[in-house]
Amino acid sequence: MTTTETSLPETSRFSVRREGTLPAPALPPFGQFIGGEFVASTSDATVDVVNPATEEVITQVPAGSLEDVDAAVAAAVAAKAEWAVKTPKDRSAVLLRIADIVEANREILENLEAANTGKPSAVAEDDISSAIDTFRFSAGAARAFTALGAGDYADNHTSVVFREPVGVVGVITPWNYPLLMAVWKIAPILAAGNTLVLKPSEQTPLTTLKLAELIAAEVPAGVVNIVTGPGRVVGNRLSEHPDVDLVAITGSVGSGQKVAANAASTVKRVHLELGGKAPVVVFDDADLEEAAKGVRSAGFWNGGQECGSACRVLVHESVAEKFIEILVREISEISVGAPGSGDDVEIGSMISKAHYDRVLEALEDVRKEGHTIAVGGHALEGPGYFIEPTVVTDVPAGAPITYTEIFGPVVSVETFSTDEEAITRANETVYGLAASVWTNNASRSLTVPRRLDFGTVWVNSHLVIANEVPWGGFKGSGYGRDLSIYALEDFSRTKHVMYNRG
Repeated sequence: MTTTETSLPETSRFSVRREGTLPAPALPPFGQFIGGEFVASTSDATVDVVNPATEEVITQVPAGSLEDVDAAVAAAVAAKAEWAVKTPKDRSAVLLRIADIVEANREILENLEAANTGKPSAVAEDDISSAIDTFRFSAGAARAFTALGAGDYADNHTSVVFREPVGVVGVITPWNYPLLMAVWKIAPILAAGNTLVLKPSEQTPLTTLKLAELIAAEVPAGVVNIVTGPGRVVGNRLSEHPDVDLVAITGSVGSGQKVAANAASTVKRVHLELGGKAPVVVFDDADLEEAAKGVRSAGFWNGGQECGSACRVLVHESVAEKFIEILVREISEISVGAPGSGDDVEIGSMISKAHYDRVLEALEDVRKEGHTIAVGGHALEGPGYFIEPTVVTDVPAGAPITYTEIFGPVVSVETFSTDEEAITRANETVYGLAASVWTNNASRSLTVPRRLDFGTVWVNSHLVIANEVPWGGFKGSGYGRDLSIYALEDFSRTKHVMYNRG
């Protein structure tokens, strides 16, 4: 399925709100951000940046070249020694100034993010608020980042363990949270004393470029560099470049595998935050109303284009009928709209025509497999890549929808009989990023999360994230941690110096 017309329902309880408009976005300068300024790309090719809520082209950005990447890496290499020797206090001060700049320009960044991604106001505002807090947390963490204390661990020898920057970090960020995912990398990378070259998604580069423009006067030239362009050129070169010491990516499993394979040629470290298929385990003693509201919020946040999305519900068979009734009622009330059409809009558009088509194809597969679409399941009329919020029921164990990451406004519901079955089935996925458990039983709330093979497990909530705690997965969801002090650990290295006192 590749066209809206073939997927439209005869009637729909959903419609796209389009009243109101966003201010014209304040676009960043055209060019690559290298060595503290925007410079011309060595490539004449460009990439169209599209507003997915209107299908209109906002602007173009350079389709960067190998030479652009090499120039950016050279700038990062030239800047790394001076940045690395700055005191934690000095680096912290820079990060705090950046946070203040983002806060002072939050409306500009929110509007630009919404125009580039189709996000509703609530999501765009949360992204910018989270970005500000990430810079402020990392500023504090830079000054509290410690290592093992000096001591005598061998006769007549004193050991000192130093934490050092790794050097130049290559960063590849996704399209679903363009600015926030960039900041999740930039803030701890700078706090730990590294320089970086970042490739944003070619679909959503605008807020990252705008951030570079806004902070150019606060960050020494070459410490932060941004190169736009396709992954097969810019991303591949970053991950294989001999002068890049670590490469960090937030993206799909396939993209992470390519980055890791390329990085192996120079034996560089890799930080992978990849996909997810988060199970939501609802036990028979759970508050079903709260669980359904939790799925409404966490399953459809950002249109379900979220690697920790609450997209796979496993509910105890004794309460499944009641839970589905409540969930369908909740999802039926979700408002869909274009950016600027109201603060109460919950779901915006899919990010692109290609992704919109992929989600619709997945829904067509659901129909072919005989599952029930209890609500939604279709494209919405008019311009933009909008899809109805959807709940799929009558899903048996092992069905493709239980392990395939659709990455759209689609939640599936399956049932289980025993606690052991729920745990086993929840773990039967290649992903290991996030999960949640819904229960009012104290014993279950303690024991079940320990047996779930996921990097984050919530109890009676889902998709609540704080900068003080780590985010990252197991298995196919990758390794490495974003947020918290663990992120600074990932972007640093330890050195042991031993002094002979004999």
